[in-house]
Amino acid sequence: YLCQFDLKEKRSFFGQRKDYWDFLCQGLARRRQEHEGIRFVTSLDKLKTPVGRGRAFLRYCLVHRQLAESLQLCLLDPESLREWYYARSPFLSSQHRVEILGSLYELDGITFHLAL
Repeated sequence: YLCQFDLKEKRSFFGQRKDYWDFLCQGLARRRQEHEGIRFVTSLDKLKTPVGRGRAFLRYCLVHRQLAESLQLCLLDPESLREWYYARSPFLSSQHRVEILGSLYELDGITFHLAL
């Protein structure tokens, strides 16, 4: 829900609503050549919606202890954040961003066994 809070409504060329999955893909593409989680999720034929893909990506990152790092890479570009989120988003507040990422880095110490 945090990734969806105050997310601007965007549409693809074909009219499909974009979601935080698209934000994550764009943010990671700008920072890295390719993210294993993105490649894994796009290979899953059963996932048809951006929300489903986003949830699968979050599960993948939790299992592989990459959630904080992956989200941090997406949050590095303030221009991109303003493009995707309205002003009330906690991602646009540097204090909230630090708190969120700190909490997510603490999750790296937990072993998750989630169905991918």
